[in-house]
Amino acid sequence: MEKDPYNVVVTGVGGQGNVLASQLIGAILVDKGLKVTIGETYGASQRGGSVMSHVRISEKRQYGPLIPPRCADLVLALEPSEAARVLGEFGNPATISVVNTRPVYPVDVISGDLTYPDIDRLFEKIKSLSAKTYFLPATDRALELGSPILANIILMGAAAGAGLLPITEDDLAKAITERVSAAKVDINRTAFRVGADLVNDVPAG
Repeated sequence: MEKDPYNVVVTGVGGQGNVLASQLIGAILVDKGLKVTIGETYGASQRGGSVMSHVRISEKRQYGPLIPPRCADLVLALEPSEAARVLGEFGNPATISVVNTRPVYPVDVISGDLTYPDIDRLFEKIKSLSAKTYFLPATDRALELGSPILANIILMGAAAGAGLLPITEDDLAKAITERVSAAKVDINRTAFRVGADLVNDVPAG
């Protein structure tokens, strides 16, 4: 990695699979000889609350599990309002963001007690808080593959395709086999390729 430590935040809401994504990233990079520390914070995840994983990657030593404020190098966000929230705390002028464009509306929004932010303004805020942003329809493409949960792998593939994470499709397949299920390797390989292709087709903001 060019920067040491290289700090990645994987964020979303409960049920989107961002914890699995962070664990797969960590396992793959440990297999490559890097030192990885993962810290996780949870809101009311079972009710669609915030779930955030900090992945700290180093060639030299283990770092503390939580990224200091303003020190994220990469934000992988499965939900756009969570992207804005995380960037407000951990972003800096050099942070790069890979963001799923599909909102997830919390219970308070569905009930009418709160209003979800205007999506165009939300995207502009995310762009203003990032050096570069890739907005990707990850959930839409995951649904085409048969499961919305694959959006997490699509974002991993996008980050790899953009040169932001040193992860290959074969790396992912090995980690899926060892930690999830060999039966799910093919569909996850496909999702990874979809992400890598998407990021090359969508201009960074």
